[in-house]
Amino acid sequence: MTKQKNEKTPVGALSALITSVLIFGTVGVLKNSLELPPALVALIRGALGALFLVLFMLITRKKFSFGAVKRNLPVLLASGICIGLNWLLLFEAVDISVSVGTLCYYTAPIFVILFSPLLLKEKLTPTKLVAVVVALLGMLLVSGVFEAGGGADLFCVLYGIGAALLYASVMILNKKLKEISAYERTVVQLSVAALTLLPFCLFGGEFATLKDCRWQEWTLLAIIGVVHTGICYALYFGSMMKLKGQTVALLSYLDPATAILWSALLLHERLTPLAAVGAILVIGSAMAGELLPDLFAGRKARKH
Repeated sequence: MTKQKNEKTPVGALSALITSVLIFGTVGVLKNSLELPPALVALIRGALGALFLVLFMLITRKKFSFGAVKRNLPVLLASGICIGLNWLLLFEAVDISVSVGTLCYYTAPIFVILFSPLLLKEKLTPTKLVAVVVALLGMLLVSGVFEAGGGADLFCVLYGIGAALLYASVMILNKKLKEISAYERTVVQLSVAALTLLPFCLFGGEFATLKDCRWQEWTLLAIIGVVHTGICYALYFGSMMKLKGQTVALLSYLDPATAILWSALLLHERLTPLAAVGAILVIGSAMAGELLPDLFAGRKARKH
């Protein structure tokens, strides 16, 4: 009985993960409203997110363990670089097409689930494997590739898949971190992400575009930096330490489903009946992949 209780998914971590991915799903819509270079938006996102968390730690008097950072420095540097380049490719993709870019980006959970038995030593259950297939089918329906004129832009696909590989790397690397708080890791990773993007902005002349920014654009940048990055990344990475990699991967499908729905509501993109079915499949499979194994475990326990 004790073993069974310890294997239950922490409700708090699960709630934090779901909250973060639902908010993440709106970032593409906000970026679509900004007429700024992707590298610049990504850099500002990382810098504002790190600054917000540092101020939050100071106000709440949370201690920053430099020893923990030093012990995990190689993984923090690698994951921070991956985060910065991931944002760059993702923003390039959604600038071309929100739906196709989001679809390709969220092949990342598939990579995590398939690689987790090898890299994270997690068992790949039949239920989760089926859930991945159903979720992928839902994503294909959402993207519109089965409908007339649903061809995707090649660069959008390449950017999206590149971002997906980097995102999967971040998810796996974060499982390797030991004895470091969500705030400490996120501050370092966001700072490294911003520094990674600095050369792109300096040599590309992106900073010159800031002089034309209106207050509405500054407001959107602040929201992306503080809410979508500082707050959500702390919730997201904090929950990852308490959840299985496959669980994180499956529930991450809520992000693209949310992105498609918000783009339909706010950007007036056409949401077809097939796309609506796809969104339901994505959300349903994510929940089923998390809940069904517990139901089966409960049945086995009752039999014994």
